[in-house]
Amino acid sequence: MANLATSLSFFTLALLALASGSNAGSIAIYWGQNGNEGTLAETCATGNYEYAILAFLPTFGNGQTPMINLAGHCDPYSNECTKLSSDIKSCQAKGIKVLLSLGGGAGSYFLASPQDARQVATYLWNNFLGGSSPSRPLGPAVLDGIDFDIEGGSNLYWDDLARYLKGYSNKGRKVYLTAAPQCPFPDAWIGNALKTGLFDNVWVQFYNNPPCQYSSEVTNLEDAWKQWTSDISANKIFLGLPASTEAAGSGFIDVNDLTSKVLPAIKGSSKYGGVMLWSRYYDGQSGYSSSIKSHV
Repeated sequence: MANLATSLSFFTLALLALASGSNAGSIAIYWGQNGNEGTLAETCATGNYEYAILAFLPTFGNGQTPMINLAGHCDPYSNECTKLSSDIKSCQAKGIKVLLSLGGGAGSYFLASPQDARQVATYLWNNFLGGSSPSRPLGPAVLDGIDFDIEGGSNLYWDDLARYLKGYSNKGRKVYLTAAPQCPFPDAWIGNALKTGLFDNVWVQFYNNPPCQYSSEVTNLEDAWKQWTSDISANKIFLGLPASTEAAGSGFIDVNDLTSKVLPAIKGSSKYGGVMLWSRYYDGQSGYSSSIKSHV
């Protein structure tokens, strides 16, 4: 009987471990907008992140020649950014998903028509994903997917772009789609695109948005979180935060408040995916991801 009891208790513990592990979150980080944040390979080598989002492709659509901007890391005009290919592959070898983010807070981007959306999707597939092109800006490495950080231009045809991009998943390699909407619901720019249900992860920006971000009480944030997790059919919803007080105008959450008040309020959701941080530069300065990783 003792053996049976022992095996039962072990089984119970295993089940508990599975249950807690299933809601263990990931950390996603934006990299690329500060030349002093270290290389992409160094970022992935920290072991803190499961997603690395390259910021940004801020020029595309409406017939414009698409152009990446990775700040001080490399000059896209001289094809210098192709050197990132080995870094991307080293991240992926560690199991980290690497995505290219479209848009950003400053850029020249909008889609003029469904046909324009299709052309942009074709360009992204051939130049960054599983297609082929003689002029791949990041070299031969194949990115895992595309992130929509649309904060301007127009709110039209992003749903078309999502559909065309997801269509490429049928070619044998999954194309991840993620998005970074603002926390007021629905998002003014990509609200319609998110309704498609095609997005794998949605990292909602709970900063620079006082009505729904954390202040001293968790109520506003929790209400917004519940709306996002109940109304958007993405696989996982992430809590998007600044990695330091300098990283955003407002919305930074102290580590103690995050771990004692905020995470306990949102982790019960089956759609809880973890935390997204802006950005690697600020996280390197503050050590925020290292402080929260065991709690996420």
